[in-house]
Amino acid sequence: MISELRHCPAPAKLNLFLHVTGRRADGYHLLETVFELIDLCDTLHFRLLEDGRIERLRPLPGVAPEDDLTVRAARLLAAESGCRQGVRIEVDKRIPMGGGLGGGSSDAATTLLALNRLWALHWPVQRLAALALRLGADVPVFVHGRSAYATGVGERLRPLVLPRRWYVVLSPPVSVPTAGVFASPDLTRDTKPLRIHGLSRGNSVFRGRNDLQSVVVARQPRVAAALEALRQAAREAGVPASLARMTGSGACVFLPLDEEPAANEVKAWLSGRTDAVVTVAGSLTGHPLREWAFGHASASHRQPDEQMGSRQAG
Repeated sequence: MISELRHCPAPAKLNLFLHVTGRRADGYHLLETVFELIDLCDTLHFRLLEDGRIERLRPLPGVAPEDDLTVRAARLLAAESGCRQGVRIEVDKRIPMGGGLGGGSSDAATTLLALNRLWALHWPVQRLAALALRLGADVPVFVHGRSAYATGVGERLRPLVLPRRWYVVLSPPVSVPTAGVFASPDLTRDTKPLRIHGLSRGNSVFRGRNDLQSVVVARQPRVAAALEALRQAAREAGVPASLARMTGSGACVFLPLDEEPAANEVKAWLSGRTDAVVTVAGSLTGHPLREWAFGHASASHRQPDEQMGSRQAG
């Protein structure tokens, strides 16, 4: 029996565009976006506890345990499945918080995926994704584990096959509260949706924009500076500056490139020209845990370390 899972990846996401197309009566905004997973990942570790305790080692500073998405995900799955086992969760963070890269949502999804295996629940992907939606609108896309065109509040997903790309991602030293951005009176809320047909071809997936970007740039000088630095780098590389944009509600901005060497050259050019952390990340064809979590072998990804042995609490 599995007693511990080590090195479970939780990949970041980019919103290749993000349109606000309306607002529901309950106040939630209607969105149109394309999610793409990238190989910038947090790493999670899980130890089975027989006594039913669910806890996290090294909690996030300023985040109460009841608000921690990994703990909430584990408790929700235990309650809905009737599982009486527990888990100790450890997270090695690499995805910046408040950057619009979906780190918290991805950590929650990886928790669901890993516990589906550790607790031997054998839930199918659709059932797990439905549960994930109760944790946040971004969580199901990580459970499904594929690039997707999304509508609704971000939960209606249609898989997309996108070409392999490399992204230069800038993480300014600032965290952007999502709620404040969506509450802004300056936010555009009536963007006309794109047509999904043709989004997989070339750079057509970037023909939209991020409607939240102008609000954030006006409020956050460091985001504005990072975006301008990336636009200058794009011009130097002979790439349209319009391809540089913000992901989610910020603060991270990104530039897509077709080849890894070109992305590394842009990163080198940015050295000393920005106070943002600069990362080169490749797109993923799928979540590294997706097949494994549902009991299917996958030779294309390194699997978590499954440690076997007696299962003791503590």
